[in-house]
Amino acid sequence: MWVRLGAVLAVLSAFVLSGCGYNTIQSQDEAVKAAWSEVVNQYQRRADLIPNLVNTVKGYAQQEKDVLLGVTEARARVGSIQATPELVNDPAALDRFMKAQGNMTSALSRLLVVAENYPQLKSDQNFRDLQAQLEGTENRITVARNRYIQSVRTYNTHIRQFPVNLTAMMFGYKEKANFTVENEAAISKPPTVDFGAPAPAK
Repeated sequence: MWVRLGAVLAVLSAFVLSGCGYNTIQSQDEAVKAAWSEVVNQYQRRADLIPNLVNTVKGYAQQEKDVLLGVTEARARVGSIQATPELVNDPAALDRFMKAQGNMTSALSRLLVVAENYPQLKSDQNFRDLQAQLEGTENRITVARNRYIQSVRTYNTHIRQFPVNLTAMMFGYKEKANFTVENEAAISKPPTVDFGAPAPAK
C-alpha cells in the first residue's frame, strides 16, 4: 500500500512540477550556463593571444613600454577573476568581470594604434597572423555575448511569469545578471585590427 501511495505521489509531483514550469526553468538555466561558458571560452581565446602579440610588438617597438605594460596588466586583471557559472548570479561580480574585459579591449586598441606607427611591424607575417586571429576572436566574442544576452532574457522573463514565478521562488531560482548598457557598450566595439596590405618591399 505504501509503495503504491509513494508511486502515486511521485507521479503527482512530476505532474505538478512540469505543469508549473520547473522543467523549463532547468533547461533554460542550463542554456544560460552553456552560453556563459562560450563567452568565457572566447575571452580566454583572446587572452591566450596576448603574450605572442605583445612579444611581437616588443620586437619592433620596445620603447612603447607603457602601452605594452598596459596590455600585460589588463590581461593579468582579467585572469584574476574566476569566471565560474555562478558568476552570472551575482550582478556585482559580472560587472567586475565585464569592466576588466572592457579594459582589456581598450588596452588592445592602444597597442594596435601604436603598431600603426611601425611599418615593419605591420608587414611582419607573425603580427599579421595574430591580427587575423584577434579579429576572428573578437567576432566570436560578439556572437557568444549576444547568445548569452538572449538566453538570460529568456530565462529571466520565464521565471517572472505566473505561475512559474511561484515555482522559482519555492526553489530559490532568481533572475540572472546580464550585461548592462554601460559594459555592453564598452565591449561592443572590438579593436580595429585591419591595417590593410603590407607595404611593398623595396
